[in-house]
Amino acid sequence: MSALETLILGIVQGLTEFLPVSSSGHLELVKTFFGRDYEQQQGLLLTLTLHAATAFSTLFVFRKDITVILSDLIQFKKGESLDFSLKIILSMIPAVFVGLMFEDFIATLFDGKITLVGVFLIFTAVLLFFADRVNQNPKKLNFNHAFSIGVIQAIAILPGISRSGATIALAVLLKIDRDKAARFSFMMVIPLILGSMAKSIIDGDLSQNEASIFPLVVGFVSAFVTGVFACRWMLALVKKSQLKYFSLYCIIVGTLAILLHL
Repeated sequence: MSALETLILGIVQGLTEFLPVSSSGHLELVKTFFGRDYEQQQGLLLTLTLHAATAFSTLFVFRKDITVILSDLIQFKKGESLDFSLKIILSMIPAVFVGLMFEDFIATLFDGKITLVGVFLIFTAVLLFFADRVNQNPKKLNFNHAFSIGVIQAIAILPGISRSGATIALAVLLKIDRDKAARFSFMMVIPLILGSMAKSIIDGDLSQNEASIFPLVVGFVSAFVTGVFACRWMLALVKKSQLKYFSLYCIIVGTLAILLHL
């Protein structure tokens, strides 16, 4: 695993974690392009490093919102912050359930199955296309909405289905305000990523890892910087109803992935 590889993978992760084009799907495509089959532990450490970087980029972009939320929670202050936190917790339940119950099966899907990635990218494209056609978004996010978005986030564990694209698209289709839909989508994944990292450390999955530190640092920095850029860009794009361009992109990449792998 070279620094150049982790640099490219970090850039891909940082951009695609927030842009609605599937980070997991693109990472599988890039790994196939490199022709590398990373060892299980090495691949796990790289994946956790890149996801940690995008989690920290999310924390950086929304640091003011998160500071207010944490402050209100520490003071046991009832209001929007507590309400928002409870919705985040509710949205996590489906993904946690799927992740724990089907962990081994999901792992088999991240094994160079490029045709599957192509199919799911096209599925993402369909979601984005219909979401982009919604003109009015007058509703506030309620608990039913939060759980529904959590369900589609769990489905988006599959490689090729964009987590941000699927959750934002569903929220928009539910007529939720676009800005709040995007913010909720980005912030709801932070506890899941941090929880996944903690589980891997507790389970000892990384204890025998001997991967070089420098390439991981390069990957982390590139994912963090591009993640901050992509997160801010995506917030602006959602407000302007420009998801159709990403829909077209997903159709093209998904179709190419299927054709080239046949």
